[in-house]
Amino acid sequence: MAKRIGFLVSHPIQYYAPIFRELARRCDLTVFFAHRQTPEQQARAGFGVAFDWDVDLLSGYDSRFLVNVARHPSTGRFAGCNTPDIAEEMARGRFDAFVVPGWALRCYWQAVQACRRLGVAVLVRGDSQLGSQRSAAVRLAKNLAFPRLLRRFDGYLYVGERNREYLQHYGAPADRLFFSPHCVDNAAFAAASADARRTAAAMPRRAARRVLFVGKLIARKRPVDLLQGAARISGSDVEVVFAGSGELQGMLEKIAAEAGVRASFLGFVNQSQLPAVYASADALVLPSDAQETWGLVVNEAMACGIPAVVSDAVGCGPDLVEPGVTGDVFPLGDAAALAVAVQRTLSLDRELTRRHLAARMARYSPEQAAAAIVDATTTLAAGGRLQ
Repeated sequence: MAKRIGFLVSHPIQYYAPIFRELARRCDLTVFFAHRQTPEQQARAGFGVAFDWDVDLLSGYDSRFLVNVARHPSTGRFAGCNTPDIAEEMARGRFDAFVVPGWALRCYWQAVQACRRLGVAVLVRGDSQLGSQRSAAVRLAKNLAFPRLLRRFDGYLYVGERNREYLQHYGAPADRLFFSPHCVDNAAFAAASADARRTAAAMPRRAARRVLFVGKLIARKRPVDLLQGAARISGSDVEVVFAGSGELQGMLEKIAAEAGVRASFLGFVNQSQLPAVYASADALVLPSDAQETWGLVVNEAMACGIPAVVSDAVGCGPDLVEPGVTGDVFPLGDAAALAVAVQRTLSLDRELTRRHLAARMARYSPEQAAAAIVDATTTLAAGGRLQ
C-alpha cells in the first residue's frame, strides 16, 4: 500500500512543484500551503517588482490552502503563518509521515506539535549551512539550543553536503539522515533551452562571450563583484548580463559604465522565459555570500547545459561545481580570482561540459529528491520513531 505523506510549505514555490509531482507518483501525497502570496508581497520579498509566477505550480498533486489567522500574514516573519487547523487536517489525513521545510515559521511548529500528539513521524528538509552563522554569539546560542530543537524531528532530509554537515554538527543521528537533493525541473529547463538554442542558431553569431547573473540585485548576492571581476579580464570580449531586479541596479549601471564593462540589464525574468536566457549565456556567475545557502539558479543553468562560477561561500558549491569540469570556484569577494575562474570556465569544451552537467543533474533531480522522502518514510516506519 502506498505511503500517505503530508507536506507543509509556506506558499506555492516554483522549486517545490516538480518534487511534489514526482512524489505524487510514488505515494499518497497531500500538500498544505500556509499562505497565499500576493504579487505585491513578491515585490517586498526582494524581487523589486510585483508579479505572479507564469508557470503552473499547483497541478499534478493534491493540495489545499490552510486558513492563515496571522494578524499580518506573510512568509517573511515567524508569526506571519499561523495555521492552527493543520492539526485537524493531520488527524483526518492519517499520514505515515509529515514533512516541513524548516522551523522558521509558526505553522511548521504547529505541524510538528500535531505530529507528536498523533504519533506521526515528522521529517525536516531545509538547507541551512554552518557558514551562514555570522557571529560568535549566534553560534554559541545555536550550539546550546539547536541539538534540543532537532530532537523534535524523527528524520532529516539533507539537500547537499553543507546541509548534512550542519545537521550532524547539531546532533542529527547519521542513521536518520536521508539525501533529498535540492533540484529544479531539469527536463523542462533542458527542453526549453534546447528549443531556444535551435532558434538562435538561425541568427547571426555574437562575438562576445556572455556571462550571466540571475537573481535579485541585492547586497548579499554581491553582483558588484561580478562587474569588478569582468573589468579585470584584459582584452575582454565578455558581456555581462543581469537577469533580475533590485535596489542595486542603479549602482551597477554606474559601475559598469565607469569600468568600461559591457553590461545589459533584463530586469525581472519570469520562469517561462528563463531557459532562453540561460541558453544565450556561456557561463553563470553567482558571487553570493554564505547567506546563499544553496543557489538554485546554478541548478537551472546546469540543467540548461551552462557551467557555473560560484564563490566558495555559496552552499551548492561542493555538490554541483567541480572546477574544470562543471565550472569553477573562487574565494568570496576576490574579484581577481573571479576573473580567472570565469576565463577558465569559458575555455572549457562546450559539448564535453554539457555531458558532465547532464550527469550531475541526473543526481540532483526531482526523482532523487522524491525517492528519498518515500525511503525515509519507509525506514522510519520500520525502525520506529525517535522519542
